[in-house]
Amino acid sequence: MLRRLLIPVLLSLLTFAPAHAARDFLVDADWLAAEQANNPKVIILEVRYHPHRYFTVGHIPGAIQVQRFKDLGDNDGRSIMLFPSQEDFQATLRRWGVNDDSTLVIYDDSRSALAARLYYLLGLYGFDMARVRVLDGGALEWSGFNDLTKEPSQAPAPGGVTLKPANPALFVRWEQVYDDVVSRRDPGVVLVDARPAEMYSGQIIRHAVQGGHIPGALNVVSLDGTDPLTQKWRNEGELAEFYQKVPKDKTVYLYCHDGFRMSLGWLQLHALGYQDIRLLDGGWGAWDRAFTLPVVKGEEPYDEEFAL
Repeated sequence: MLRRLLIPVLLSLLTFAPAHAARDFLVDADWLAAEQANNPKVIILEVRYHPHRYFTVGHIPGAIQVQRFKDLGDNDGRSIMLFPSQEDFQATLRRWGVNDDSTLVIYDDSRSALAARLYYLLGLYGFDMARVRVLDGGALEWSGFNDLTKEPSQAPAPGGVTLKPANPALFVRWEQVYDDVVSRRDPGVVLVDARPAEMYSGQIIRHAVQGGHIPGALNVVSLDGTDPLTQKWRNEGELAEFYQKVPKDKTVYLYCHDGFRMSLGWLQLHALGYQDIRLLDGGWGAWDRAFTLPVVKGEEPYDEEFAL
């Protein structure tokens, strides 16, 4: 009986393992140019911080515009940027012409944070992640030796991709974070806040009701795992050192403000071989808009009220 109960859990964990060895999902501009020339099933997806730059700055020829808030989140609830539903996200992918056998290449202009959100959602809903790549360095990497165009790409024929229900091994709700981290202080769980240090401490309140962090959260700024000049990922050794205070043998809960930086952290940790990483649906927005949930200010995981 116990064996029958464990099998679905183990299968769920296996499906959440990265489809690529280490960081093979990262590609450069040469790889993308060759793939675009030789693979008729490749679809390039651009996620810019400011969507209008698809038109004013330009995009990779053939790239489809992804609007980060409209396309990558459910913004109709109490919190912004909850995960879109399976049905809504599937409809969005089909509008982009995505099929089950498409090769997807994602890029952004934000050090992979926006691309990581789309990558995560594809994994969350069961797309074949062996078919997904991220352009390391994004728009900057491409424009170093290739031209951008301001002409909108031709609208693709509707796709027929079929997604699966959200994998429960990839996310948590605020109730579970409260129970495991704040209330029970489960030693098998570590909570990571991927936002900048000044937002973690509460020194700066940006796009939020209140500042500070969830009690018990460590602060590891995922964007610092990339080079601010080239926008490329730091090498594996630097990245491992960067995350050294996050134990590999624990379940990791990750959050940021609205879902992008935590997705980058999720992807970075997977590249380092972490096995059980789960994102807080809605991020800090889901926590701080509850008003009654506890918040810690300062540079330490706990303040005096929560230290004991």
